[in-house]
Amino acid sequence: MTQTTDFYAPAGLRTRGTILIVPGRGETPATYGRLGARLAFDAYRVRIVNLPATGTAAGTAAGTAAGAAAGAAAAPAPVAPFLDALARGLTEAAGDLGAETADGLPRPLVLVGSDLGAAGIAALLATASPSAVWWPQAVVLAGLPGGGTQAGGGWDDELDVRTACPTHRGVLTGDTAVERGALAGPVPQDLLDAAYASTADVPHLLLVGDADPLADRDAIARAAKTLPQARLGVVRGAHHDVLNDLQHRSVAAEVVTFLEAVREELRPAVTVEASAW
Repeated sequence: MTQTTDFYAPAGLRTRGTILIVPGRGETPATYGRLGARLAFDAYRVRIVNLPATGTAAGTAAGTAAGAAAGAAAAPAPVAPFLDALARGLTEAAGDLGAETADGLPRPLVLVGSDLGAAGIAALLATASPSAVWWPQAVVLAGLPGGGTQAGGGWDDELDVRTACPTHRGVLTGDTAVERGALAGPVPQDLLDAAYASTADVPHLLLVGDADPLADRDAIARAAKTLPQARLGVVRGAHHDVLNDLQHRSVAAEVVTFLEAVREELRPAVTVEASAW
């Protein structure tokens, strides 16, 4: 399957911001092609970033130093190599997109993560410096994983954990690069600890499905109360791939509403003097 990673605002429209999407366990950039196209249609510049591998051995001192230069602070192995690689990927993406226009990177810059990508972004925000070139004005964390797994069973069982959407199941099945057996595998506990410890002071939109078997709803609720700026949205009937389940249009609309609220906070255009709702 073609790995489409870049999506542009419609011709003639000014780009309203930049979105970097980080996939989840076992997924590829093609998994988020539908979401990327939809967000770009609302005049956002979108790039899907490759998810680094987890469970690797501890990085070399040189590798760790390179990651720190990209914005990631030291963390226990195997979290450090993963966060180093994620920081490098975000740094490269932000640098490339900023070079596209004379005005630099279109702001706001928003990081969107799903599953392991969401955990990686949250952990990176907890351990990195706000001076990093990829440091966002807002983040969307969809389907933050818990410590549980859904091991065993066949491919259909694995898909059931992630989504009920026939289209998305077809996308995952048709992409030979999607890792069978990895969609519901374990997540390093150190990474989860770092993710749920984040108190980064940027607006957060947390999204979770009420039928998600991989989420720790209590931990997500606590995170929403701990973060200085957070909105928690629970999607009725959604499984773990909350961005790509049957309710994906409603979820995408909620993401765009959040993005527009962030834009208004940075550059207010409309002031509501009175409203009955």
